[in-house]
Amino acid sequence: MTAASPNNRPDLADLLAFYASAGVDEALEDQPVNRFAEAAPKPAERAPTAPPLGDNAAPPRSTGVAFAEAGDRPNAPPVARAPAKTSTVPDEAQAALARQLATTATTLDELRQHMAAFDGCNLKATAKNLVFADGNPEAALMLVGEAPGRDEDIEGLPFVGRSGRLLDRMLAAIGLDRTSVYIANVIPWRPPGNRTPTPHETEICRPFIERQIELVDPKVLINLGGPSAKTLLNTSEGILRLRGNWRVHTTASGIAIPAMPTLHPAYLLRTPAHKKLAWRDFLEVKAKLRALT
Repeated sequence: MTAASPNNRPDLADLLAFYASAGVDEALEDQPVNRFAEAAPKPAERAPTAPPLGDNAAPPRSTGVAFAEAGDRPNAPPVARAPAKTSTVPDEAQAALARQLATTATTLDELRQHMAAFDGCNLKATAKNLVFADGNPEAALMLVGEAPGRDEDIEGLPFVGRSGRLLDRMLAAIGLDRTSVYIANVIPWRPPGNRTPTPHETEICRPFIERQIELVDPKVLINLGGPSAKTLLNTSEGILRLRGNWRVHTTASGIAIPAMPTLHPAYLLRTPAHKKLAWRDFLEVKAKLRALT
C-alpha cells in the first residue's frame, strides 16, 4: 500500500467502500483525523528528569528489577486484591430438619405431608410436583429409583414414562404389577433438566426415603440403578458389579431387608443388550419372594 500524496490521491468512492467493508457506519468527529500522523508527546507526558546528585547525596535505592513493585514504594496505596473463592458449605441445618421430620412421621400419609411442607431442598423450587410413591403400600416388594423425570414430574407419580412402561413389562414377566408392588425414588423432586442430583441434595432427601422404606416394611427391596443402590446400601461400587448380588438394607429400627441391585429401566432403554441381566435379577427376586411368603 502506497501513502497518499498530492499526486497519488485515493479515489473517494474506493475509500468509502473500504470504510463500509471495515464496518464504519458513522463519523465520530466533525473533522477528519489523520491516524497515520505520529503525535508528538505532550510536555506533561515526558518523563521527569532526575535532579543531579550532589557530592553528599545518597544514590537511589536499587530494587533489583526494571520497575519497582507498588509495595516497594513507601507511600504507595495498598493494592486491592480479589477475595479468595470459597466452596459452598452444605446446609446441615436443613438435613437435620429432614431427619427430624422423617423420624416423627408415623404413617405414610404423615410422611408425605412433611415432605410436601419441607422447603429445605432446592429441587422443590423448580419441580412441578412432589413424586411420593405409587402402588400398594402393603406390598411385599418395594422398588426404589433415583429421581423423577419429566413425565413423572408432570403426573406426580414415579416411573410413568418410557422407562415406566418398560418397568411394567419387567414386573409382568414375574407375575406382578403396580397393584402388587410399591414404587418410590430416593429424590422426590425432579432435578432441572434431568441432571444428576448432587450429593448434598441426596443427603437431604435420604431420611425421607429411609423412613418411607421403614414404614412400608417390604420383605424384599429392589434398587433400580446405581444411585439408589449406593445411597441405600452404603456402597461405592458400580451397578454392574453390584447387580445380581443380594445385599441388605438395614432400617433405623434395625430391620434387615434383602435388597437386589439391578439396572435402571432408563439404562436398559439405552443398552438393550443388558436386558438379559435385569431379567436374571428379577428371577432372583421372584424366587426370594416365594421363599419368604
